[in-house]
Amino acid sequence: MSYPAGLGIILATFLLAPVVGGLLTGLERKVIARLQGRVGPPLTQPFYDLVKLWHKRPQAANRIQIVYVYAHLFFMVTSLLAFLLGQDLLLILFIFSFATVALILGGLSVDSPYSRIGSQREIIQLVTYEPILVLLVIAYYQVTGSFMVSQARSLEQPLLFTLPLVLISFLPVFIIKVRKSPFDLATQLHEPHQELVKGIITEYSGPYLALIELASWYELVFLLALVSLFWATNWVGGLLLAAIFFFAVTVIDNITPRVTYSWMVKFVWKVGLGLAVVNVAWLYLWK
Repeated sequence: MSYPAGLGIILATFLLAPVVGGLLTGLERKVIARLQGRVGPPLTQPFYDLVKLWHKRPQAANRIQIVYVYAHLFFMVTSLLAFLLGQDLLLILFIFSFATVALILGGLSVDSPYSRIGSQREIIQLVTYEPILVLLVIAYYQVTGSFMVSQARSLEQPLLFTLPLVLISFLPVFIIKVRKSPFDLATQLHEPHQELVKGIITEYSGPYLALIELASWYELVFLLALVSLFWATNWVGGLLLAAIFFFAVTVIDNITPRVTYSWMVKFVWKVGLGLAVVNVAWLYLWK
């Protein structure tokens, strides 16, 4: 990769990605409002909310809580940057998991029962979807012969044609990571679906809550970029695939009730993990 191209990707990650994430969040609210027969807020409302939070007086239960907030944002940005630079997919997902771990540790660093229970649920979610991400990496290596993200762009046909079940199995992972119903167990950033107040982020406010919101925009862009990897041979196909996932998750969020953590584990492991295992086994036997 040339120096100008790498510099452009770095600038896009730090400047363009949060703008895209904020606009997608605003679009999601607009779609939800239409589904519920409302007009909804403007597309730019998330940016107004972020600025408002940023200008509030900073308050934190302890200093280590602040460190974990910045660590959460740092690892989220780093994982997206490494992905856009076409680096090792296994390492990228490892860094991505560290972002979640930082948020969990931040929730456990305070005495709030809501925050602690939310952190415990986040751990359960992490254990639930990580095996699918591991199988995704294994399947990716079987097809491309490499862990490098850039390798997907040089394939003769999209990964979608060889890894369709892996892509389907990634849907519940996507729902868990963006904290949407029916798997919004640990926290809910925007909708009041929680019996845990705000769950894992209950004790965050002001600029620190703004940083978590900003990290969620990077996370949304990263997940959509990961979906587009399944059609990396054509950017139009990748965008279309990402758009389908985005609107499917939005619709599912509005037509499904929140489930228990035990139901989530059983469903994701039986259906999601099962589909991924079948796809990986089929690739192995086919070769």
